[in-house]
Amino acid sequence: MNHTINPPTLVVPSGYSHGIESDGTRTIYLAGQVAFDAHGSIVGAGNIVKQFDQALANLREVLIAARAEMADIVKLLIFVKDKEDYKTHLKEIGLVYRNYFGKYFPAMSLVEVADLFEDGALIEIEGIAVVTE
Repeated sequence: MNHTINPPTLVVPSGYSHGIESDGTRTIYLAGQVAFDAHGSIVGAGNIVKQFDQALANLREVLIAARAEMADIVKLLIFVKDKEDYKTHLKEIGLVYRNYFGKYFPAMSLVEVADLFEDGALIEIEGIAVVTE
């Protein structure tokens, strides 16, 4: 059986769950997170670094609610509206990344997309975490 993970510190999801945990496997499937604050407003309008930071903070909130941590993430999929904007700010993004992961690097993919569902979102990050107990 699967259980939804919807922390009260994130915007209430409509039509999706922030995360799904499967019984017995402790695999957590993390829904794509944009730079929403708890009220559903985009943080860091026009700033990919601030949006990257908030999206990772949101992923961390889901993991905390699932009794997991960022180092349990085994795969990240990052969607950006403008890969050149991402590349331009790669150093700053790297500093933000290290605040959440240190020197740990899960498998990652970066995909440039024409648009994201949420207006004002420049980046969306989803992932898979596996908790070893």
